[in-house]
Amino acid sequence: MKSSRFVRDDTGLLIEVGQLIENPLAYYIGYLSSPIGVCGGCCQIHLSKKQRENSMKFSLVDNSNPSRRRVLRDAFALALAASPLANLAKAADETPEEVTFAAGPRPLVQYPQKRPLTLVTTRPPHLETPFPVFNEGPITPNDAFFVRYHLANIPTSIDPDSYRLTIKGSVNTPLSLSLAELKALAEPVEVVAVNQCSGNSRGFSMPRVFGAQLGNGSMGNARWVGIPLKAVLEKAGVKADARQVTFRGLDKPVLPSTPEYIKALDISHAMDGEPMIAWSMNGADLPFLNGYPIRLVVPGYFGTYWVKHLSEIVVVDHTYDGFFMAKGYRVPDNDCFCVAPGTTAAQTLPISKLPVRSFITSVKHGDVLPLKKSVELKGIAFDGGDGVDKVEVSIDGGKTWREARLGQDLGRFSFREWTLPITFTSKGATQLMVRASNRAGETQPLRADWNPGGYRRHVVETSHVTIA
Repeated sequence: MKSSRFVRDDTGLLIEVGQLIENPLAYYIGYLSSPIGVCGGCCQIHLSKKQRENSMKFSLVDNSNPSRRRVLRDAFALALAASPLANLAKAADETPEEVTFAAGPRPLVQYPQKRPLTLVTTRPPHLETPFPVFNEGPITPNDAFFVRYHLANIPTSIDPDSYRLTIKGSVNTPLSLSLAELKALAEPVEVVAVNQCSGNSRGFSMPRVFGAQLGNGSMGNARWVGIPLKAVLEKAGVKADARQVTFRGLDKPVLPSTPEYIKALDISHAMDGEPMIAWSMNGADLPFLNGYPIRLVVPGYFGTYWVKHLSEIVVVDHTYDGFFMAKGYRVPDNDCFCVAPGTTAAQTLPISKLPVRSFITSVKHGDVLPLKKSVELKGIAFDGGDGVDKVEVSIDGGKTWREARLGQDLGRFSFREWTLPITFTSKGATQLMVRASNRAGETQPLRADWNPGGYRRHVVETSHVTIA
């Protein structure tokens, strides 16, 4: 006989133990949000045929015609394997990410369609890419791409057949487009672009700042395919009084007092052909947790503008003053977007373009490197679209610098790999440093800028190693 009992999660949602639910992600979200474990071996998960074939584009089994028993078994195994508690239990058997802040080391957890990623928060989901992934190549694999939501009430099931994107506001013809209609509006375009969270590396701010204490893994680089935002706006017919365009996704606030997550671009930017509505990432449908079925891609801009599960576009005749534009994601309004540590800015403006930045990916803090043997240092560099044109490396703590060789240019918004063969001639501790410059003449600073939000970190990164 089926066991049935209820538990209440931290928002008051009742979850039935043993209930039949249609979606493993829905089960998982309920599981991770509950203060006590839901699964005691009695949970059943039913995946409808339509869900398997159309919704989420997420295959649970290899057999095209599996038995119901196998579907239930594989779905249950997936949901259990995806739970953060299961991953915490096996964390000791895995190589740790070595991201440690005040709360201690961070575990690796595995969500649907993702490999084990570094856990920042579970509600809403925030997962960082383990840093060694960036040494594997300039394109970040879909299953390793970081995940960041702002609101905890995220969608758990999406039917692409009924999905609609609405365009309204200061337009001549309001639209409600199906995915097929959207894709038919214009020839697809592709761009390779970095998506980086505004607070990437916030955990290294000194003095510390409020917000998710992030390492260096809230970024990724992918090939995005879609149509220009401009094509959709032209189809609707933008009126002469248009000033900005706002974007809303399917993630919603849990509490009525929480502001909705809506972002805005100036009409001139929205119409310049660079922002796009993407449905493909690295040659596949967008992963569910990265915005399936469509998301806004704003090359060169921080990820706060890259709205996931894009569902509504509104053209407005004023400067949008919602919370996440007027109060959140703002930086000091000056040349460095910074203030003296511990102070506040007299004036602020919305964060926008990525600064030039670089990392060493082939070496980590504490590594021991060989004496008098050639070692190839390797890393990545990127900026907001001006294009990286030089990367320099120091192996003596910044006393001297030598230029690295740049790898393939995948486009001005992409990661650019760099390499430098080095032979160390002296034993002992040393500091490896890397700095990038771009075609606009911007170079990374040797000292970290500071602002109250912990945004835009782009200081020259240093790795402490020993030569032996």
